[in-house]
Amino acid sequence: MPINITMPALSPTMEEGNLAKWLVKEGDKVSPGDVIAEIETDKATMEVEAVDEGTVAKLVVPAGTEGVKVNAVIAILAGEGEDAGAAAKSDGGAAPKAEAPKADAAKAEAPKEAPKPAAIAAPAPAKAEPAPVANGHAGGERVFASPLARRIAKDAGVDVAALSGSGPHGRVVKADVEAAIASGGAKAAPAAKAPAGAQAPAAKPMSDDQVLKLFAEGSYELVPHDNMRKTIARRLVEAKSTIPHFYLTLDCELDALLALRTQLNAAAPMKKTEKGEVPAYKLSVNDMVIKAMAMALMAVPDANASWTDNAMVKHKHADVGVAVSIPGGLITPIIRRADEKTLSTISNEMKDLASRARSRKLKPEEYQGGTTAVSNLGMFGVKDFAAVINPPHATILAVGAGEERAVVKKGEIKIATMMSVTLSTDHRAVDGALGAELLGAFKRIIENPMGMLV
Repeated sequence: MPINITMPALSPTMEEGNLAKWLVKEGDKVSPGDVIAEIETDKATMEVEAVDEGTVAKLVVPAGTEGVKVNAVIAILAGEGEDAGAAAKSDGGAAPKAEAPKADAAKAEAPKEAPKPAAIAAPAPAKAEPAPVANGHAGGERVFASPLARRIAKDAGVDVAALSGSGPHGRVVKADVEAAIASGGAKAAPAAKAPAGAQAPAAKPMSDDQVLKLFAEGSYELVPHDNMRKTIARRLVEAKSTIPHFYLTLDCELDALLALRTQLNAAAPMKKTEKGEVPAYKLSVNDMVIKAMAMALMAVPDANASWTDNAMVKHKHADVGVAVSIPGGLITPIIRRADEKTLSTISNEMKDLASRARSRKLKPEEYQGGTTAVSNLGMFGVKDFAAVINPPHATILAVGAGEERAVVKKGEIKIATMMSVTLSTDHRAVDGALGAELLGAFKRIIENPMGMLV
């Protein structure tokens, strides 16, 4: 009996993935444990192993196919002694259709007048409707008009919605407004007063087609969204629309931390590698920020929490996610139990996670969950910023650049290396005073870094 190989669920939240590459071909024999394919999720590229023994009778889903649903049949194996040709004729339970590969999708969906990839598909043909009034905007639709045409129309009291546009895609241009003024028509009607207490209708987001009409043909190219960018967009919208953020900012003096970092790196033992002897560790400021944030959460345990509708989730350890920029997006690998780990362990673990994140080789358990996060843009010279909370976290620390500033100490102006940090906080889980307590604990640890060694 043919054996179906289905799209695996590589994480609890995975609903679909991209079949990036087949590592076998039809007619190949496979055994349990053999790697047969690479699957791209929104965050990583994972290898898929065969569970059964047999001969690859049919590759149902081609390499490069996007949006393959979990549990959809992607290949068929012929069991021992079974005819591969007969097994290949099996439909595998009629696997759900997946999206076409990018190259094919681009050809299929691009408008005729210019080659465009498949990121923004043309709207489906609508049923025939009565002819629109004027240029199609009298029914309350968005009016497409050039800024100059709008300004001239406003000064002359002309309603651009009542004009027929002669520009690209029916856009109202200067000549249309001047013609209306010359004819004395299309005057704007007085605005009707809304009933008392009535609210204006919520503005609808512009459609893809409406956005594209605002730009001249040939002045842009369309780059399809991959799963990672779609997931980032969805989660950011979710975070900003459901989490009541508030922000707290403090300046931390770094001189003592920088001096300790220099001493620790100088004392690092040497280890043998393929490249020769190298230090066993090399601490960065970010490694020490991770440790300080973890210790601060343990010092203020009420802030080490996550919000759910039914209960507050109080975490027993500080699992610190660290934002890592990768091609096409962002991922947050997690240092588990950072409160218990040494600085050298955090440093080496972070380097490994960041390296595998950039090659999209992280396992789901290495970037899902966590109790807080750190986002550091100091290496780009950014002085301060506010980060968006990553659910289910209740906090995220945005770290700016360390820079020399004039500060007042005991009535005298001194030069000190200062770093601005901003704590974004979920007000449902952490109130203002509690957030201030957490940020204050972080500042004390950063400014007295010897505490990280005990």
